Amino acid sequence: MTYVVTENCIRCKYTDCVEVCPADCFHEGQNFLVINPETCIDCSLCAPECPADAIFADNQIPPDQAHFIELNAELAEVWPVITQTGQPLAEAEDWVDRGGKLQFLER
Repeated sequence: MTYVVTENCIRCKYTDCVEVCPADCFHEGQNFLVINPETCIDCSLCAPECPADAIFADNQIPPDQAHFIELNAELAEVWPVITQTGQPLAEAEDWVDRGGKLQFLER
């Protein structure tokens, strides 16, 4: 099992989850984070740290977010690892909990 970052992270990119990850499995894009399924150790520490509630175990992911399992794996191959927290995006509070954000994902 692995953990997966879902749509609610897009245009928010809170990094509270990164600091608690003992496996350094987070990768950073312009406006989204992903978890590398190859390095995730299923410790579950990241999920409760996410202010946007965007992280789920792959076997508990909402059905409408299942495509993020493959997206996390794909983008983890090309985005750099992130190991320290940073500031969320300036518009994070305006975008958290909005649906339909996949179209705004910057690859």
